[in-house]
Amino acid sequence: MTDGGQRILVIKAGSTMPSLRRRRGDFEHWILSGMGADPIDADVVNVEQGEGLPEHGAHASVVITGSHAMVTDHSAWSERAAAWLAEEVRLGTPVLGVCYGHQLLAHALGGVVANNPKGLEFGTVEMRLEPEAETDALFRDLPPSLPVQASHTQSVLRLPAEAVRLASSVMDANHAVRFARNAWGVQFHPEFDAEVVREYARHSREELMVGGRDPDSILAGIQETSTSARVLARFDAMARGGSR
Repeated sequence: MTDGGQRILVIKAGSTMPSLRRRRGDFEHWILSGMGADPIDADVVNVEQGEGLPEHGAHASVVITGSHAMVTDHSAWSERAAAWLAEEVRLGTPVLGVCYGHQLLAHALGGVVANNPKGLEFGTVEMRLEPEAETDALFRDLPPSLPVQASHTQSVLRLPAEAVRLASSVMDANHAVRFARNAWGVQFHPEFDAEVVREYARHSREELMVGGRDPDSILAGIQETSTSARVLARFDAMARGGSR
């Protein structure tokens, strides 16, 4: 692992909807809050807006946010971030990708990302841990099945070489993945609470209906998911050399 002190790097790959952002803040705020981190200890780099990434090894940990963009667009900013991430993973820096960040890590390391052939996955969904999760530093001690918040169209369809599947859902085989010894990706949103995922489901009502999903049923099933949110705090503690 590189010596990056105690600072956290949040790679901001996009922003939430304006109405939510005005009321609740943005992806990076929710992630840092879930980690239990003081924002003063974090550097946020908005790669979607063209901000440059730091030198490798300059941070104790790296988190990549979600985005309304698609990894398969292969935007220049996204491809630059992917190349940077591949090197950071190689160096052993603790890295966590969330939703788009999860997909970007998979793409960076040689996996395949595309539209989920099973359709859109929104709302509170049941995630099942694989046996490999029992000994994983980030997922051990979590229940074998737990509710998580989901809001995505694309998925990781093929894992990179040496990646380990840690959890799946009915709609997505790769909901949580260990990409390397110190690098993880989660398709679910540990930083979302029920209000946020409910807003996303309402915003995507027409898209869900076109895809054969029942928005009202999805909305009715949304609940808080405090257990999955522990992943963020545990990741931060691991990166700082502690435990939670």
